[in-house]
Amino acid sequence: MIRRPPSPRDQTSALTFNSEPRPPLERVPITEHTLSPVAYPAHYREKIMVDAIHDGEMIPEDFLVDADGAPFDRDTIQSYFVHERDWGATRMAERLARRLGLLCYYRVNTARCLMDFGRFPGTTRKNATHLRRFAINYPFSELLNFRQKKLVLERQYDRISDSLDEALTGRLIKIAVHTYDRYNPSGTQRPQVSLVTRTLGYQQDSEMPFGVFDPIYPDILAEFTVDRVLRDRISLTLEKAGVPVAHNYPYLLPEGSPEVRHQVWAFFHWLQARFEARFPEHRGEPGYVRVWQMLKDTNLRSAEAGTMRSYLHMFRRAPDDRIKEFSAAEDAYRRIVRFVREGEGRIVETYRLSGEQPMSLGIEIRKDLIWEFDKDGHPTRENPGRGLYIADQIARAVATYLREDRAPGLKERQGFEHIEPWYPSNNPRPILG
Repeated sequence: MIRRPPSPRDQTSALTFNSEPRPPLERVPITEHTLSPVAYPAHYREKIMVDAIHDGEMIPEDFLVDADGAPFDRDTIQSYFVHERDWGATRMAERLARRLGLLCYYRVNTARCLMDFGRFPGTTRKNATHLRRFAINYPFSELLNFRQKKLVLERQYDRISDSLDEALTGRLIKIAVHTYDRYNPSGTQRPQVSLVTRTLGYQQDSEMPFGVFDPIYPDILAEFTVDRVLRDRISLTLEKAGVPVAHNYPYLLPEGSPEVRHQVWAFFHWLQARFEARFPEHRGEPGYVRVWQMLKDTNLRSAEAGTMRSYLHMFRRAPDDRIKEFSAAEDAYRRIVRFVREGEGRIVETYRLSGEQPMSLGIEIRKDLIWEFDKDGHPTRENPGRGLYIADQIARAVATYLREDRAPGLKERQGFEHIEPWYPSNNPRPILG
């Protein structure tokens, strides 16, 4: 038996999933500023976004029955719901946004056990590892039929993606709030906070994995998804406040996460604007339009973009009736590649110094600092005191970074000749200026 759908007031305290109709992604306004926000330059307030994508409770009724209308076992669904949910992430996102003086934060209402927006579209196999999963989660990946899975992606994934892309426009900093278990599968205890700023593929191979995003995306941009100074400012502030912090532990960002996808999308969006400013005669040409659509299809939802990728990078045959248009797109792609590589890659250096490169930071906070759990791991009640304290310290750190660490002309960075790839140039400006 599912309890009544929670009201907005007690949304974060519901212990069971529900089927209350809600938008998959919700902009939650902060109407009462009862806490004093931290101080930093006011023009940054519209450039910060805080979200929680794994604390949702909604599983629409259409996905709780099989193709013949027979209901799934709700106790089984509830078990996966409890295990998959980032308990307390919404509460922490709200507190962080409030202390930063933001007008809102964003939350995904779709339950993670049904669909994980932090992954690429597809179905997850049973016992898949944490970073090898796809958007349609187990057990729904086996319970739902083809039509239902298609609807999950169209009604949930696509709507979240479209709305989030709009919300991210013009943002400088995206902070994704997550919560994780107290213990690793091995039984060792995790730190109270982990900051996640690098992708799995780059960590393993020092380059972006082949076949995911287009290979002209510069590998150096994947080294960190956020200015290292911001990451370290948060670490220092938390450690001084008595909160243990790890980096990229016990896992990294999956390539399908919004943090990584938006990094790639933002670069190609910027690149298109630069290219068309130099070559306005190519603006709107069908071949170029197809290539830009392919490059910016970072959530891998377009079959047309997938066909173009397979033609350009796997050398598959174009359909007989489309050879001419595919050839035109190939010429356009080759011209864009030359543009990126000209001047020994100075276009990439220009982007890194432009101030237009967005930052995306994942923050993991331990669930037991926000919720109490029984001996079987089931949540019993919220107890967010320690978690709220951590959110306050993170807000302080972000404010210090924006108020002090991004100030131009920092003399502290002039002690070395900045010639390595990790430095943006010999100019001692902050990395993201």
